[in-house]
Amino acid sequence: MNVVRSVQWSPSGDAVRIIDQRELPSRLIERNLHTVEEICDAISTLAVRGAPAIGVAAAMGLAVVAQDLARGAPANFEECLNSAAREIRTTRPTAVNLAWAIDRMLARAKLTRGGPSEIAAAMRAEATAILEEDRAMCDRIGVHGRRLLPHGARVITHCNAGALATAGMGTALAPVYRAAAEGGVARVYACETRPLLQGSRLTAWELGRAGVPVTIIADSMAASLMHRGDVDCCIVGADRIAVNGDVANKIGTYALAVAAHHHDIPFYVAAPASTFDAACPSGDAIRIEQRAAAEITGAAGGSIAGVDVWNPAFDITPASLVTAIVSDVGIHRPPYCFSAMS
Repeated sequence: MNVVRSVQWSPSGDAVRIIDQRELPSRLIERNLHTVEEICDAISTLAVRGAPAIGVAAAMGLAVVAQDLARGAPANFEECLNSAAREIRTTRPTAVNLAWAIDRMLARAKLTRGGPSEIAAAMRAEATAILEEDRAMCDRIGVHGRRLLPHGARVITHCNAGALATAGMGTALAPVYRAAAEGGVARVYACETRPLLQGSRLTAWELGRAGVPVTIIADSMAASLMHRGDVDCCIVGADRIAVNGDVANKIGTYALAVAAHHHDIPFYVAAPASTFDAACPSGDAIRIEQRAAAEITGAAGGSIAGVDVWNPAFDITPASLVTAIVSDVGIHRPPYCFSAMS
C-alpha cells in the first residue's frame, strides 16, 4: 500500500525531513529542519504532529543540533546541547513521547566517551535507532491490532493516528492498513476532529491515498452513525496513557468513547509502549495544553470578537470506557496497570 513517510533523514543527512502537515490536503510539501528554532516551530505549529512522530522528530532534531554544535566545537558544547534539549521538550507538554525521546538522547550523550564529534555521532546513531524502532513498533501494533478487527470491519477513528503521526504506518491505523491489504476493511469513518480538522485533512487524505475506503463525518455525527448500526468498532491513538489506563488523546475522543459505550461498540486505543507513563497515576495528573482562541473564533471564515474561548487540545478518556489497549507489546485488557512498562 502507498503509505507515506512523515519523518525521515534528509537526503544529505544534515537535516530532519518532514511532511509539513499544515499544508495538507491541498499540497504535499516536504521541509528540511536544520536548527533548533525550526524544529521547535515545526512541533509547536503542528507541521509535525502525533505523539510518536513528535518523539522521533525531536530525537533526530537534537542529533542535528549536536552535529552543528560539534562542527564549531564550542567549549560550552554540553551547556548548549542541554539548552537546545530543554527548548525542544517544552514545545508540546502533553505527549509523553517527546520528553521520553529527549531524555533517551541526553542519556546516550552522557554515556558517550570523547569530545563533541564523538557525542554527536553517537546521538545520530541513537536518533536513527529511535526512527527504526518506531517503524518496527508500528508494524507490531498492526499485527496485534489486526486480530481485533472483524472481517469487513466498519471502523471509526478520531484525529490522525496513521502514518502521518508516526515514522511508520501508524498506530491506530496500522491494524486498518493490515486488514485493508487483505480486503478485510469495508470502510473507515474519519471524524473531522475539531478544531484543526486533523481527521478530514490528514486521516482521510492518507487513507484515500492508500486506497482505503474512507468517509468523513463531523465529530457530532458519530453517535448517530453508531445508532444506525454502521460501526463495528472504534480505534484511536493516544498521546499519553496513565498507569490506570486513562488515555489522553485529541479533544473529542472522550465523547466518542461515551457514544461507543452506550451503543455497546468496542473502543480500542493503539499506542506504543513509550506512550505509557509510569509516573502518571491517572488522567487527573496529565497536563492538557490550550490552543489559540483564533483556531475556533476564525473557523467560520471570519473572526468572532468579544467572546471567551476554551480550546483544550486533548481530553481524558477514562479507562472504564476502553475495551482494550493495543501496544507493540501486545493487547492489554482491563484492569490496566502500566507501571512496569515505562
